[in-house]
Amino acid sequence: MDLLSDILANLKMVGTLYFRTEFSSPWGVAVPAYSNVSRFHFVHRGRCFAQVAGVAEPVLLEQGDLIIITHGAEHILSDPHKINALTVDQVIEQSGFTGKGALVYGGHQGGHETQLVCGHFAFDEDASHPLIDALPPFVHINDSSEATGTWLDSTLRIIGSEAGRGGLGGDLIALKLSETIFAQVIRTYLCTEGRDIRPFAAFADQSISRALEAMHADPARNWSLEAMASIAGMSRTVFAGRFSELMAMTPLAYLTEWRMQIARRLLLETDAPMIDVAEQSGYSSEASFGRVFKKRFSVPPAGYRKSRSEAA
Repeated sequence: MDLLSDILANLKMVGTLYFRTEFSSPWGVAVPAYSNVSRFHFVHRGRCFAQVAGVAEPVLLEQGDLIIITHGAEHILSDPHKINALTVDQVIEQSGFTGKGALVYGGHQGGHETQLVCGHFAFDEDASHPLIDALPPFVHINDSSEATGTWLDSTLRIIGSEAGRGGLGGDLIALKLSETIFAQVIRTYLCTEGRDIRPFAAFADQSISRALEAMHADPARNWSLEAMASIAGMSRTVFAGRFSELMAMTPLAYLTEWRMQIARRLLLETDAPMIDVAEQSGYSSEASFGRVFKKRFSVPPAGYRKSRSEAA
């Protein structure tokens, strides 16, 4: 599995489609903040503004544009006329939306119409990775951007034509396609604005990315700084400095964090004995594994497994 796919798979990303909207001006919707999600809005037809909490200027979304609110921040979607926004619950109540078809809301005098496809990407609780944590508050993919090629346009247009329209299998098709959007957008961001920003620059660097790929391919290996540097084709000192500069953490700190994410998933998704979880996470003893895990998640591995199982 390639590096980005491995990261996203370990985060257990799951896509969810809320609805397809048919908004006519004037309209405004306030979307609340939510943890462990990245919300997305695709403008299938028309245009609107997105005002993300903590960001000074609103973002103009034209037809064919996509915005991902990467950390689930509160935001307001509105037409260019900018009325006082209602909450999502208020809009749903006033529109009489039943969960089927499109959510129709707004003025009724033949005003400007905007069709959106809205949803989110959810991640496991406690799931994290430097690549995802460092994303900006939003990523705006412009319909005319050459960086995306034709993949985004094709994917989003199929989603827009299928979501909420009642065709056999249409909602499932739209849902599954929506789950590919996040990976496509992150890949585009890595190759454009993010390539010179930490920690994205580490993944864009051929030498450092080789070491990262090797760590991901065999996280349980008894890794040394010398072994990582050799794979990167650098001296130990140069590699350590270059990795820390681009990733904003040391190679061994990155490896430890990745191992903890692997351990977290094993504890939640398997009944494997603790020693097996420790060994698959790169630790030769339960004691050493337990110390590192507790430092990272503030609870011992066995307690973490029990509490999350009871919560589920």
